[in-house]
Amino acid sequence: MRKLLLAGAIIVIAFIFIGRLSYLQLIDNSNKNPLDDIAVKAVYDYPERGYIYDRNGKLLVANQPAYDVMVIPREVKDIDTVEFCSLLGISKEDFIAKMHKAKVYSPRLPSVVVPQLSKEEYAGLQEKMRKYKGFYIQKRSLRYYLTHVGANILGYTSEVNERDLNNNPYYLPGEIIGKQGVEEEYEKVLRGKKGVKFIQKDRFNRDIGSYKNGIYDTLPQRGKDIELTIDDELEKYGEQLMINKRGGIVAIEPETGEILALVTAPSYDPSLLVGRKRSKNYTKMWYDTIAKPLYDRGLLAAYSPGSPFKVLNALVALQEGDITESTTFYCHHGYHYGRGAFMGCHCGGGARQLDNGIYLSCNAYFSQVYERIIGKYPTAAEGLTKWNHYIESFGLGEYLGYDLPTGRKGFIPDTTRYNRSYGKHRWFASTTISNSIGQGEILTTPIQLANAFAAIANRGFYFTPHVLKAIDGKAITNEKYTTKHQTAIDKKYFEPVIEGMEDVYNKGTAATLKVDSIRIAGKTGTSENYTKINGKRVQLTDHSIFVAFAPVDHPKIAIAVFVENGYWGSRFAGPIASLMIEKYIKGKITRKDLEKRMLENGLQDEYAKPLSGKPFSINPPLWDVINNSNN
Repeated sequence: MRKLLLAGAIIVIAFIFIGRLSYLQLIDNSNKNPLDDIAVKAVYDYPERGYIYDRNGKLLVANQPAYDVMVIPREVKDIDTVEFCSLLGISKEDFIAKMHKAKVYSPRLPSVVVPQLSKEEYAGLQEKMRKYKGFYIQKRSLRYYLTHVGANILGYTSEVNERDLNNNPYYLPGEIIGKQGVEEEYEKVLRGKKGVKFIQKDRFNRDIGSYKNGIYDTLPQRGKDIELTIDDELEKYGEQLMINKRGGIVAIEPETGEILALVTAPSYDPSLLVGRKRSKNYTKMWYDTIAKPLYDRGLLAAYSPGSPFKVLNALVALQEGDITESTTFYCHHGYHYGRGAFMGCHCGGGARQLDNGIYLSCNAYFSQVYERIIGKYPTAAEGLTKWNHYIESFGLGEYLGYDLPTGRKGFIPDTTRYNRSYGKHRWFASTTISNSIGQGEILTTPIQLANAFAAIANRGFYFTPHVLKAIDGKAITNEKYTTKHQTAIDKKYFEPVIEGMEDVYNKGTAATLKVDSIRIAGKTGTSENYTKINGKRVQLTDHSIFVAFAPVDHPKIAIAVFVENGYWGSRFAGPIASLMIEKYIKGKITRKDLEKRMLENGLQDEYAKPLSGKPFSINPPLWDVINNSNN
């Protein structure tokens, strides 16, 4: 009896093993990769990439058909290489190199030989491909641009490189990936999901049909459409105003943090980076190290903010109780500080309070304000630490967290910086006096300054700037972009500062830039500009800076404009800011005089001076430590 039971148990166990093995081999396909079978090949079906629209529903980026010549190396038979290369329009050396690369990648898997044929090239090649075993044409789509602006925002698409392949197993050689801008940031949203068909081959390497009746095949899933916060007409107008100039414009909707325009100059037509000429065009722009059209100045260029920074110091002093609206300081065409040092001022001199200190941009007033902020603490280090707390609450000195893949932190100097430069307890408020007027070590990017003044427009808070508005028609709900960031300044202190900024237009340094029926609060600025020529530090023509928001009571737009070598704030940056504000709010331009001046005047001569040897246009020396123009 025991022998029968033992034999029965063995038989049962054997059947269980046989059944499980049969199930795994014949039924359970969950962990099986069809390409583990050398008699199977994959044919991929690429989906259409998602479209890109602006905030008003205008189509910016669509798709157009393109065709890649593919090769499966092990299937290639004897071919007339010279004839084939002539047909493809490539050299024999290039063909050999591409074939070698394809073999190294995989003899069995397809690789791209010639990418992105046009429809005309494809038509001439289609019938002749039958002669060349192992080669076939893969249809896919390329980007088609319906706008000629915003290349820095949109980005571009290109073939994956070695780094892409190593970092993401989704991609195969020759496939397309987004680079820069929203194409890179929202690659997973835009690309969709490729489909695949597995084909069974016989022992003669001939296709004999679908592998396992297509149970592993998948359909492609189209990429999702996205709507940007960008206003294409405003972006286009900004790029027109910046022709023959270098710099950046950033415009933000204060109540949402939506980026309305992100202009970098010079820029380029995004269609230059499409098709077979993409590489040639990209290389040409990459090696333009003077104009730098690929360099996004709105996000990457870090400038001294100049006089607009005075507004932040005024807010800090009000919050700390160091001044009131009526606190008076005197300007004697400048300010004596430290041990015999003097900072010049062009405001005209006289008694200065908060309002006229702002609209006349008085260096002496803000130097004394800054000294009060720092000097009331037992040590300058304690005062500066407190000052840092307020300034950084406006999003300065750190990455803002916006949804574009590039940027810079800027720099707000702290005790670590000054301790390293001067030693502990060896520096004072007067040592760091350049902070009072936005010079010295302070660096901000245009988007940081635009965001800081969006916070002022909101009377004390901002939203993280962003360019994505909706995906497939559904508004974004990401808390990262819908959460208020409060500054460290109480709401009540913003109004007197905003009054001073409005008076910049009413009777101050931007009085000639007013726009009828729009109440604008603004601040002119000039930033010193240095470079090295033959190893020697040389002062160039100053940068022109302007910040503003409008309307004052219910702000719809906050803007920062930087124009490199633009002399002073009201010469180039101010008119551009006023025109951009009018364009966005009214949809038309009434200040035709300003528009004509900005469209007809460029700064090519200034940019050529480091090479031509012509003298630079700089402000007269203001003695000792700081040269600064109030405008």
